[in-house]
Amino acid sequence: MALDVFGFSGAQDNNNKNQPHSIIEQMKPLETLPDYLRPGLDIISIGLNPSLPSVREGFYFANPRNRFWGALNASGLVPEILEPGVAAMDILFEKYALGFTDLVKRPTAGSGALRAADYREWAPLLRDRLVAHPPRIAWFHGKLAYANYLKYAMEIKPAIDWGEQPLRIGESRVFVTPNPSPANAAWSLDDLAGWYRRLAGLRDALRSGADPRVLPIIDMTE
Repeated sequence: MALDVFGFSGAQDNNNKNQPHSIIEQMKPLETLPDYLRPGLDIISIGLNPSLPSVREGFYFANPRNRFWGALNASGLVPEILEPGVAAMDILFEKYALGFTDLVKRPTAGSGALRAADYREWAPLLRDRLVAHPPRIAWFHGKLAYANYLKYAMEIKPAIDWGEQPLRIGESRVFVTPNPSPANAAWSLDDLAGWYRRLAGLRDALRSGADPRVLPIIDMTE
């Protein structure tokens, strides 16, 4: 079972009729996707932020045009074909040690609706979650998500390439793949599946105790 999302409670005052609307909105619990986090995960998938279809359907990458599930099934990252849905999320989490969260937990219709204030608020919380539940690999979907994590959680702006990164978050390696969003059409399903296979290779090497890294490890939490 997924753990509750961190930090999204907010009891409303029943005597709030005279409070400004913006204050009342801030006091409401945030409707978003739950985090799938626990100790001992191989990988935690980190999206930029939840889409409105995903929040409505109750599972990650729920937009039918999103390529995540197709790439996952084509890649061999897990050894079975999964039908997108809440049941598949539970299988990935419980059976295959694959967790899920987001850089920003505020849902939007698109990434363009996110503000600097969102990253400033949520990036440090993501760092805390990853340190509290360190996976073997922190998997960022897209350079935008990882760049904003580094900028707002670590206050650094290094160059970012695809694949494994020279920095780590606590005990976790970092791996960046193209965002499977339909807005990122430059990358085909085959491209995405290829990067997911590389991720699987790193996971399997770390499971076996091998270290395929060439670059030095730099701990970003120190």
